[in-house]
Amino acid sequence: MKSDKNKIKKIVRDRYAKALVKEASCCSSGSCCGGVTQAQDISKKVGYSDVELNAVPEGANLGFGCGNPVALALLREGDVVLDLGSGAGFDAFLAAQRVGKRGCVIGVDMTPEMIERARANAQKGGYANVEFRQGEIEKLPVEDNSIDVIISNCVINLSPDKKTVFREAFRVLKPGGRLMISDLVLAKDLPKEIKNSVEAYVGCLAGAIKKEEYLRFIEQAGFQDINIISESSYPEDAMFDHLEAAQDAIVSIKVAAAKK
Repeated sequence: MKSDKNKIKKIVRDRYAKALVKEASCCSSGSCCGGVTQAQDISKKVGYSDVELNAVPEGANLGFGCGNPVALALLREGDVVLDLGSGAGFDAFLAAQRVGKRGCVIGVDMTPEMIERARANAQKGGYANVEFRQGEIEKLPVEDNSIDVIISNCVINLSPDKKTVFREAFRVLKPGGRLMISDLVLAKDLPKEIKNSVEAYVGCLAGAIKKEEYLRFIEQAGFQDINIISESSYPEDAMFDHLEAAQDAIVSIKVAAAKK
Protein backbone atom coordinates (compact mmCIF):
# COMPACT_ATOMS: atom_id res chain seq x y z
CA MET A 1 0.00 0.00 0.00
CA LYS A 2 2.78 2.44 0.91
CA SER A 3 4.61 1.69 -2.34
CA ASP A 4 1.39 2.34 -4.30
CA LYS A 5 0.97 5.71 -2.59
CA ASN A 6 4.57 6.63 -3.31
CA LYS A 7 4.11 5.62 -6.94
CA ILE A 8 1.07 7.88 -7.28
CA LYS A 9 2.93 10.79 -5.71
CA LYS A 10 5.84 10.32 -8.11
CA ILE A 11 3.51 10.21 -11.11
CA VAL A 12 1.77 13.40 -10.01
CA ARG A 13 5.05 15.17 -9.20
CA ASP A 14 6.62 14.21 -12.53
CA ARG A 15 3.60 15.18 -14.59
CA TYR A 16 3.20 18.61 -13.00
CA ALA A 17 6.92 19.25 -13.34
CA LYS A 18 6.74 18.42 -17.05
CA ALA A 19 3.64 20.57 -17.43
CA LEU A 20 5.47 23.54 -15.98
CA VAL A 21 8.62 23.05 -18.01
CA LYS A 22 6.70 22.68 -21.25
CA GLU A 23 4.10 25.35 -20.37
CA ALA A 24 1.47 22.78 -21.24
CA SER A 25 -1.26 21.07 -19.28
CA CYS A 26 -0.47 18.36 -16.77
CA CYS A 27 -2.18 15.92 -19.10
CA SER A 28 -2.27 15.43 -22.82
CA SER A 29 -5.09 17.85 -23.43
CA GLY A 30 -6.47 18.97 -20.09
CA SER A 31 -5.75 19.13 -16.38
CA CYS A 32 -8.15 19.35 -13.49
CA CYS A 33 -8.69 22.85 -14.77
CA GLY A 34 -7.55 22.68 -18.36
CA GLY A 35 -4.24 23.36 -20.02
CA VAL A 36 -2.22 26.55 -19.64
CA THR A 37 -3.60 27.87 -22.92
CA GLN A 38 -7.08 27.69 -21.36
CA ALA A 39 -6.01 28.99 -17.93
CA GLN A 40 -7.65 32.40 -18.09
CA ASP A 41 -10.96 31.16 -19.47
CA ILE A 42 -11.23 28.21 -17.11
CA SER A 43 -10.25 30.35 -14.11
CA LYS A 44 -13.09 32.74 -14.90
CA LYS A 45 -15.53 29.84 -15.08
CA VAL A 46 -14.52 28.52 -11.66
CA GLY A 47 -14.83 31.87 -9.90
CA TYR A 48 -11.96 34.28 -10.55
CA SER A 49 -12.57 37.87 -11.66
CA ASP A 50 -10.64 39.75 -14.30
CA VAL A 51 -9.23 41.93 -11.52
CA GLU A 52 -7.85 38.89 -9.71
CA LEU A 53 -6.45 37.34 -12.88
CA ASN A 54 -4.58 40.55 -13.67
CA ALA A 55 -3.37 41.12 -10.11
CA VAL A 56 -0.70 38.38 -10.02
CA PRO A 57 2.65 38.00 -11.81
CA GLU A 58 2.56 36.51 -15.29
CA GLY A 59 3.04 32.76 -15.07
CA ALA A 60 1.43 32.40 -11.63
CA ASN A 61 -1.92 31.18 -12.93
CA LEU A 62 -1.47 27.81 -14.61
CA GLY A 63 -5.16 26.96 -14.64
CA PHE A 64 -4.85 24.02 -12.24
CA GLY A 65 -7.70 24.97 -9.87
CA CYS A 66 -11.39 24.12 -9.59
CA GLY A 67 -12.59 27.12 -7.60
CA ASN A 68 -11.52 30.33 -5.89
CA PRO A 69 -10.95 29.54 -2.20
CA VAL A 70 -9.40 32.95 -1.48
CA ALA A 71 -12.66 34.71 -2.38
CA LEU A 72 -14.53 32.63 0.21
CA ALA A 73 -11.93 32.48 2.99
CA LEU A 74 -12.81 35.86 4.56
CA LEU A 75 -9.14 36.65 5.07
CA ARG A 76 -8.26 39.49 7.42
CA GLU A 77 -5.26 41.76 7.62
CA GLY A 78 -2.59 40.08 9.73
CA ASP A 79 -3.75 36.50 9.08
CA VAL A 80 -1.20 33.72 8.62
CA VAL A 81 -2.39 31.67 5.64
CA LEU A 82 -1.26 28.24 4.42
CA ASP A 83 -1.87 27.20 0.81
CA LEU A 84 -1.81 23.42 0.34
CA GLY A 85 -0.42 22.56 -3.09
CA SER A 86 0.45 26.13 -3.96
CA GLY A 87 1.75 25.48 -7.49
CA ALA A 88 3.18 28.58 -9.13
CA GLY A 89 1.68 30.78 -6.42
CA PHE A 90 -1.60 32.08 -7.89
CA ASP A 91 -3.83 31.73 -4.81
CA ALA A 92 -0.95 32.53 -2.45
CA PHE A 93 -0.42 35.89 -4.15
CA LEU A 94 -4.11 36.72 -4.04
CA ALA A 95 -4.18 35.84 -0.34
CA ALA A 96 -1.06 37.93 0.31
CA GLN A 97 -2.82 41.02 -0.99
CA ARG A 98 -5.64 40.49 1.51
CA VAL A 99 -3.58 39.79 4.64
CA GLY A 100 -1.28 42.77 4.05
CA LYS A 101 2.16 43.48 5.42
CA ARG A 102 1.15 42.38 8.92
CA GLY A 103 0.13 38.96 7.63
CA CYS A 104 1.95 36.27 5.69
CA VAL A 105 1.25 33.39 3.34
CA ILE A 106 3.06 30.05 3.25
CA GLY A 107 2.73 27.93 0.14
CA VAL A 108 3.59 24.22 0.27
CA ASP A 109 4.12 22.13 -2.85
CA MET A 110 5.91 18.81 -3.40
CA THR A 111 7.19 19.63 -6.91
CA PRO A 112 10.63 21.33 -6.89
CA GLU A 113 9.97 22.97 -10.25
CA MET A 114 6.77 24.52 -8.93
CA ILE A 115 8.55 25.88 -5.87
CA GLU A 116 11.24 27.38 -8.08
CA ARG A 117 8.63 29.03 -10.32
CA ALA A 118 6.61 30.30 -7.35
CA ARG A 119 9.67 31.85 -5.69
CA ALA A 120 10.63 33.53 -8.96
CA ASN A 121 7.09 34.88 -9.29
CA ALA A 122 7.18 36.18 -5.72
CA GLN A 123 10.41 38.01 -6.42
CA LYS A 124 9.06 39.36 -9.71
CA GLY A 125 5.93 40.63 -8.00
CA GLY A 126 7.69 41.99 -4.94
CA TYR A 127 5.79 39.81 -2.46
CA ALA A 128 7.70 40.16 0.79
CA ASN A 129 4.95 38.48 2.82
CA VAL A 130 4.92 35.16 0.90
CA GLU A 131 7.21 32.16 1.22
CA PHE A 132 7.17 28.78 -0.47
CA ARG A 133 8.28 25.52 1.12
CA GLN A 134 8.83 22.23 -0.61
CA GLY A 135 7.02 19.40 1.12
CA GLU A 136 4.11 16.99 1.00
CA ILE A 137 0.67 17.92 2.24
CA GLU A 138 0.57 14.58 4.08
CA LYS A 139 3.57 15.75 6.13
CA LEU A 140 3.49 19.53 6.25
CA PRO A 141 6.73 21.45 6.94
CA VAL A 142 4.77 23.72 9.27
CA GLU A 143 4.70 24.09 13.07
CA ASP A 144 1.78 23.01 15.24
CA ASN A 145 -0.93 25.61 15.95
CA SER A 146 0.69 28.28 13.76
CA ILE A 147 -1.84 28.96 10.97
CA ASP A 148 -4.99 31.10 10.97
CA VAL A 149 -6.47 29.98 7.65
CA ILE A 150 -5.75 27.04 5.31
CA ILE A 151 -6.74 27.25 1.67
CA SER A 152 -6.39 24.61 -1.05
CA ASN A 153 -7.50 24.43 -4.66
CA CYS A 154 -8.08 21.07 -6.37
CA VAL A 155 -5.04 19.47 -4.71
CA ILE A 156 -6.20 17.28 -1.80
CA ASN A 157 -8.03 15.29 -4.45
CA LEU A 158 -4.65 14.23 -5.85
CA SER A 159 -3.43 12.81 -2.54
CA PRO A 160 -3.60 9.03 -2.10
CA ASP A 161 -3.93 9.60 1.66
CA LYS A 162 -6.58 12.29 2.12
CA LYS A 163 -7.30 11.30 5.71
CA THR A 164 -3.72 12.17 6.71
CA VAL A 165 -3.91 15.47 4.81
CA PHE A 166 -6.83 16.61 6.94
CA ARG A 167 -5.15 15.47 10.14
CA GLU A 168 -2.08 17.51 9.20
CA ALA A 169 -4.27 20.51 8.39
CA PHE A 170 -5.87 20.23 11.82
CA ARG A 171 -2.46 19.96 13.50
CA VAL A 172 -1.04 23.16 12.04
CA LEU A 173 -4.14 25.31 12.50
CA LYS A 174 -4.44 27.49 15.58
CA PRO A 175 -7.46 26.94 17.81
CA GLY A 176 -10.13 29.01 16.10
CA GLY A 177 -8.41 28.52 12.75
CA ARG A 178 -10.36 27.90 9.57
CA LEU A 179 -10.20 25.64 6.53
CA MET A 180 -11.46 26.71 3.09
CA ILE A 181 -11.10 24.21 0.25
CA SER A 182 -12.12 23.99 -3.38
CA ASP A 183 -11.94 20.42 -4.64
CA LEU A 184 -13.50 17.75 -6.80
CA VAL A 185 -15.54 14.88 -5.38
CA LEU A 186 -17.75 12.16 -6.81
CA ALA A 187 -21.51 12.22 -7.02
CA LYS A 188 -21.41 8.61 -8.20
CA ASP A 189 -18.84 5.96 -9.08
CA LEU A 190 -16.54 6.63 -12.02
CA PRO A 191 -16.48 4.29 -15.02
CA LYS A 192 -13.91 1.57 -14.42
CA GLU A 193 -11.66 2.67 -17.30
CA ILE A 194 -11.39 6.15 -15.82
CA LYS A 195 -10.91 4.95 -12.26
CA ASN A 196 -7.92 2.89 -13.41
CA SER A 197 -6.41 5.64 -15.57
CA VAL A 198 -3.12 7.23 -14.52
CA GLU A 199 -3.88 10.21 -16.76
CA ALA A 200 -7.21 10.67 -15.02
CA TYR A 201 -5.55 10.53 -11.61
CA VAL A 202 -3.16 13.33 -12.51
CA GLY A 203 -6.13 15.23 -13.89
CA CYS A 204 -7.98 15.10 -10.56
CA LEU A 205 -10.53 12.51 -11.66
CA ALA A 206 -9.48 9.00 -10.70
CA GLY A 207 -8.25 10.27 -7.32
CA ALA A 208 -11.64 11.69 -6.43
CA ILE A 209 -13.72 10.06 -3.69
CA LYS A 210 -17.39 10.23 -2.80
CA LYS A 211 -18.49 13.52 -1.24
CA GLU A 212 -19.72 11.79 1.91
CA GLU A 213 -16.35 10.10 2.47
CA TYR A 214 -14.48 13.35 1.83
CA LEU A 215 -16.56 15.18 4.45
CA ARG A 216 -16.18 12.29 6.88
CA PHE A 217 -12.38 12.53 6.68
CA ILE A 218 -12.62 16.22 7.57
CA GLU A 219 -14.81 15.44 10.57
CA GLN A 220 -12.61 12.55 11.73
CA ALA A 221 -9.60 14.87 11.73
CA GLY A 222 -11.33 16.94 14.43
CA PHE A 223 -12.90 19.77 12.44
CA GLN A 224 -16.26 21.25 13.37
CA ASP A 225 -18.79 23.52 11.65
CA ILE A 226 -18.22 21.68 8.38
CA ASN A 227 -20.22 23.39 5.68
CA ILE A 228 -20.49 23.04 1.91
CA ILE A 229 -20.49 26.67 0.75
CA SER A 230 -21.31 25.78 -2.83
CA GLU A 231 -21.57 22.76 -5.11
CA SER A 232 -21.68 22.67 -8.88
CA SER A 233 -20.89 20.56 -11.92
CA TYR A 234 -17.40 20.91 -13.30
CA PRO A 235 -16.96 22.77 -16.64
CA GLU A 236 -17.06 20.21 -19.46
CA ASP A 237 -14.31 21.93 -21.43
CA ALA A 238 -11.94 21.45 -18.49
CA MET A 239 -12.15 17.69 -18.85
CA PHE A 240 -9.87 15.42 -20.84
CA ASP A 241 -11.02 15.12 -24.42
CA HIS A 242 -11.69 11.42 -23.89
CA LEU A 243 -13.27 11.65 -20.43
CA GLU A 244 -16.50 13.54 -21.01
CA ALA A 245 -18.28 10.40 -19.81
CA ALA A 246 -17.22 11.33 -16.28
CA GLN A 247 -18.93 14.72 -16.43
CA ASP A 248 -22.03 13.81 -14.44
CA ALA A 249 -19.95 11.97 -11.82
CA ILE A 250 -17.67 14.90 -10.97
CA VAL A 251 -18.78 17.65 -8.60
CA SER A 252 -16.88 20.79 -7.64
CA ILE A 253 -17.38 21.73 -4.00
CA LYS A 254 -16.24 24.54 -1.72
CA VAL A 255 -15.99 23.37 1.88
CA ALA A 256 -15.45 25.40 5.04
CA ALA A 257 -14.58 23.98 8.46
CA ALA A 258 -13.14 25.20 11.75
CA LYS A 259 -10.79 24.03 14.49
CA LYS A 260 -12.36 24.88 17.82
